Amino acid sequence: MDPHTRLSVNILVTLVMAATVIPVTRTRVLAKNVCPSLCGNLSIPYPFGTEEGCFLNENFRISCSTSSIAYLAHTDFIVNNITMEGQLQILTTVARDCYGAPSDHVIAQTTSLSPLSIYNVSSTRNKFTAIGCDTYAYLNGFIGNKSYSAGCMSVCNRFEDLVDGSCSGFGCCQIQIPDGLKTVDVEAYSFNNHVNVSSFNNCSYAFIVEESRFRFSSDYVQSIPLDQKFPVSLDWVVSDETCAEAAQNQSNYACQRSECYEPVNGSGYLCKCPVGFNGNPYLPEGCSDIDECKIRNPCDENAICYNLPGSFDCHCKGGYQGDGKSNGTGCSPIDEQGFPFLIIGLGVSIGLLVVVLSISWTYWGLWQRKLIRQREKFFLQNGGIILQQEFSKLKDPVSAKIFTSEELKKATNNFHETRILGKGGQGTVYKGILQDNRVVAIKKSMIADRSQVEQFINEVVVLSRVNHRNVVKLLGCCLETEVPLLVYEFISNGTLYQRLHCPGSGSLSWECRLRIAAETAGALSYLHSAAYPPIIHRDVKSTNILIDEHYIAKVSDFGASRLVPLDQTQLTTLVQGTLGYLDPEYFQSSQLTEKSDVYSFGVVLAELLTGRKALCFLMPEEERNLAMHFASALKKDRLFGIIDHHVIAEENTAEIKEVAMLADRCLRVRGEERPSMKEVAMELDGLRTMPKHPWMKNDSKETESLLSELAGVNAQGNDGSPSDYGSDRQQIVLQSR
Repeated sequence: MDPHTRLSVNILVTLVMAATVIPVTRTRVLAKNVCPSLCGNLSIPYPFGTEEGCFLNENFRISCSTSSIAYLAHTDFIVNNITMEGQLQILTTVARDCYGAPSDHVIAQTTSLSPLSIYNVSSTRNKFTAIGCDTYAYLNGFIGNKSYSAGCMSVCNRFEDLVDGSCSGFGCCQIQIPDGLKTVDVEAYSFNNHVNVSSFNNCSYAFIVEESRFRFSSDYVQSIPLDQKFPVSLDWVVSDETCAEAAQNQSNYACQRSECYEPVNGSGYLCKCPVGFNGNPYLPEGCSDIDECKIRNPCDENAICYNLPGSFDCHCKGGYQGDGKSNGTGCSPIDEQGFPFLIIGLGVSIGLLVVVLSISWTYWGLWQRKLIRQREKFFLQNGGIILQQEFSKLKDPVSAKIFTSEELKKATNNFHETRILGKGGQGTVYKGILQDNRVVAIKKSMIADRSQVEQFINEVVVLSRVNHRNVVKLLGCCLETEVPLLVYEFISNGTLYQRLHCPGSGSLSWECRLRIAAETAGALSYLHSAAYPPIIHRDVKSTNILIDEHYIAKVSDFGASRLVPLDQTQLTTLVQGTLGYLDPEYFQSSQLTEKSDVYSFGVVLAELLTGRKALCFLMPEEERNLAMHFASALKKDRLFGIIDHHVIAEENTAEIKEVAMLADRCLRVRGEERPSMKEVAMELDGLRTMPKHPWMKNDSKETESLLSELAGVNAQGNDGSPSDYGSDRQQIVLQSR
């Protein structure tokens, strides 16, 4: 048997999101006819049931054992709770991969769930979790007819370093589950057979768990018992049909005497009792009228309450007038002498007006309530609670503002197309004008990717901690929309990528390029050395360096950045970055250090020197990767054959050589051979401030030779224009993911 024995927990279910902004009355549990309504302490409402004829179909069968334990359908999953709002909680086992003496090796059995088309693992209430100090785990499945895979990795060196309640990759890792995932397969593995951590961790664990019912404990790293089960929240619907489709087949339609509604983020339908009724909406006579007169007596003491189907009415007693409601005008004595027909007519008119206004007000109130609930739902889905928790951990006050959706709609004229600054492959950036007349850039993604919520929150937290003139300033965010929005200071002059590679953007002088390089290096040095805790950008590239109207550089896009704990110099992470700029050492080892940013900045320096793109597949094979081609040209003493002819001049060849040598050191394959970002910034600042003495200029013959060599290369097509090096997609000012 393969030594990497694993436990796979297969959950075959179909997406149903039962969350809805339509208010659903919490109903009491009612079983069908004389069917059992309990299995132990578990309430079992119809359409669920434990006996033949007691459930709607086999999907809703609950098997009740002799020991009063409820199992879902024909599976071995224990059912903990069932709600009429489309939620069901089960208990599942843990996938594990254990190492030790042969006799100690744990071999677990596979547990599977028969295909039940009405269920899916809830993407809003569950998290995929991996536990261990030498662990990586996979979550495989299908979304519709397309396969889906995701991974989670957790590592650590010492048991004493584990933090209870923290599940961010150090002994415990959690990721979001996507909408619509079914046929789920959970697998756990080990990187190194737990050799280095065997004293306290012999197993890798993986499982899906309801987020609100799980808190990481360091005890889990030492051992999770074989009989340990974790709660998992499932969503269910009556069937995959819409309300209109289901209503056409009355024989199987579940909402015969109730209202049908469809989950907002899923397929299928559910039933609910009308407003003013409660009970079980799936039973023919399940919804019964609520007698408001008996429950809370909503009328004035001088009025008589009459119950109506789904509502009530109040009539004032003789000698009194008014609407009779305790929360309305109530009942007041009638003035016998002042009761002419004019007053009656006026009262009728006012009454009609009140009715019209009440209906309008009620409709407006329900609409506003719906909007408020929708905003609250989006706030939770977009990580609002996580952001509040992260902000609460910060010692210094946070300058970033939480904008409302209405503020940003007004600022962008309801996101009108004339306000679009640019579009990328995954989103759009709008120009906005706030009420205080500040001009801002609003970053809006095309789709709501729930798996990227933590990355979005990370970008907000990182930018809120940074205060540097060469780092783009985050003004705030908005979480009340379907896709989260980020509000930045407006940078009017595009990106460094556009200034270097896009036709018609004009050429940057050498002094401007050197200053942009020095300012960018200073910003990265600040992130590495002055920020508390230090920040690794992890995606330094020319499209993430913005240029304002004074050609001052601004480093942007911190979605991939990571905060470095003060007692660490490197982080183990899943590899992330942009091809052409990605540190080869980080790509091989997954060990993220500050030197990874140094390598990426070295590629940017090479772009500034050559005017070429970091990666261009239209170039000859040996010139496609700029970093490799640049290093090769230096080694062969052909530097000035690839330098952009727009910047080379007789008086700056020495500076160009110095910057080229600095770029070469930044591009060393081994990180320990690269300079620190602080050293890079100091060297570039020194070159900018160095006085230009006559003895620093190159020999005239040497310069003349270099310029002739450059002219020859340019004659062959190396003019630095983007058309010579490919037609990569143009980037926008602030890229959306």
